[in-house]
Amino acid sequence: MSDRLSKLLQSYSSHISIPWSQVISAEERAIFVVYNKEDELKLRARLPEFEEVTRQAGHPWINLDVTNAFPKWMAKHDYREAYFEDPEFLEGSYGYFAEELVQQLTEQYQQQQNADTVVALIGCGALFGFASVSGLVKALSTHIQGRLVVFFPGEYYDNTYRLLDAKDGWGYQATAITAL
Repeated sequence: MSDRLSKLLQSYSSHISIPWSQVISAEERAIFVVYNKEDELKLRARLPEFEEVTRQAGHPWINLDVTNAFPKWMAKHDYREAYFEDPEFLEGSYGYFAEELVQQLTEQYQQQQNADTVVALIGCGALFGFASVSGLVKALSTHIQGRLVVFFPGEYYDNTYRLLDAKDGWGYQATAITAL
């Protein structure tokens, strides 16, 4: 287990298996599994291993993949052809996309979850430029009873998260799981 993802899986397994406190805020119940963007495909191939260690720790797993969320939203949009002609007009609709995404994702897990459930969010890199991952996490975390596990292609340093190679990062009260 010397590669980065194996170390990350081991760190995640150790963390997810400890007893959960029920008296923490919604933002503190979020867990960011931070990995190098170069490892995206390898991580996706090993996602079943993360699910398995989660289930072994006694936690149900619900997977939410947002990889194709924006293209699907755009395909249904009435003004999609006009946006392709003048993409700058689309920027004003990103907020609507984010709101609808939160609603859709919440509907996917709302009835299935309990206080022991892990809701796993994958595909955050595909939201870059279209929706704020920090805003999405804040909105989703208020509806999750158990833990929101965000698979995050980026960096974590000094309590700051940076998605992909973004210049600006943001601070968040989530627990960071890294391969270090």
